[in-house]
Amino acid sequence: MKDFLELAKARYSVRRFNGCDIPEEDINKIIEAGIAAPTGVNYQPVKIWAFRSAEAREKLLSCTKMKFIEPAKVIFAVGADPTHAWVRPFDQKNIADIDAAIVITHMMLEIHDLGYGSTWIGHFDPDALAELFPETKDYSMVGLLPVSGIDMEPSERHALRKPVSEMVTFL
Repeated sequence: MKDFLELAKARYSVRRFNGCDIPEEDINKIIEAGIAAPTGVNYQPVKIWAFRSAEAREKLLSCTKMKFIEPAKVIFAVGADPTHAWVRPFDQKNIADIDAAIVITHMMLEIHDLGYGSTWIGHFDPDALAELFPETKDYSMVGLLPVSGIDMEPSERHALRKPVSEMVTFL
């Protein structure tokens, strides 16, 4: 295993893709990373859709203005079913979206580890998505995750981080 901190620091959001094919073996590893993600009480209320056909990706692209993801040959969508998620008893907070965020994060790290690029797309119309893909309608759709080869370097903003003193309070 590579050094995790090195992996976490190296991964960045990719907004220019080269459109390379993603082998089936790598698609399966990305999915496996998502499935391996921990969820509240291990309820696993998350669903992953892999948009692989040109027709499905074209329909999916009509739900977002983020057209830079068009070259990606695989676009994952991740949603959570709040009716099957753990709910914190003190304040009734449903953590379905948090569970889906953990799944997406695991997938993004695996994508980077495999040498591809991705970015979390939150700017999409979930109602339009549900209309085009009815199988998503009962889920809280959390993000789209395009996967492709990288056609850019990280931006100069990538390494900018607030100091520990602003991010952490030690008690």
